[in-house]
Amino acid sequence: MKNIEIDEELYQHIASNTQYIGESASSILRRLIKLPAQSNTEVAVESETIEPVTDVVVEKSTEATPVVTDSNGTVFNYINKEELAMQRGAVGRFLLILAALYRVHNQHFSTVCNIRGRDRLYFAASEAELAASGSSTKPRQIPDSPFWVITNSNTTRKKMMLTEVGRALGYNEQDVEDIRDLL
Repeated sequence: MKNIEIDEELYQHIASNTQYIGESASSILRRLIKLPAQSNTEVAVESETIEPVTDVVVEKSTEATPVVTDSNGTVFNYINKEELAMQRGAVGRFLLILAALYRVHNQHFSTVCNIRGRDRLYFAASEAELAASGSSTKPRQIPDSPFWVITNSNTTRKKMMLTEVGRALGYNEQDVEDIRDLL
């Protein structure tokens, strides 16, 4: 493994081009510069390592996955881009996007509680449930919803969580990518 230092803007570009949970920085870069796929290598960024995310588990639910077909029933009709831009940080944008997803899919939003890491929950119906699943989870309630989410993860992990939420709620891959890119 080789480590390289890159600036924040390049780091964000690499992170924003993640296509699926578990994709490594090397895989993203290989795809972007059109090199053939190879081994799973880590890339260091200003003493922070972008590691392949391999600990995300999406448990299958017995509930049918909703399919988004009505163009009026998508999150994009409920996202206020100005309000999103006014958020000071990734956590604020993350919560705003999740709140919009809840508004559109409140009947099926509980399916996101099946999205979890290896050792911790990402979503739950209570703060206590998230706090019990790991240390320093910093649970926050998704605005105007009964659901809670962990917020101490990095932006790349938050994007991956949004990707899985979009899939769980039945969005097609292009819309899933667009939802992730709102962050």
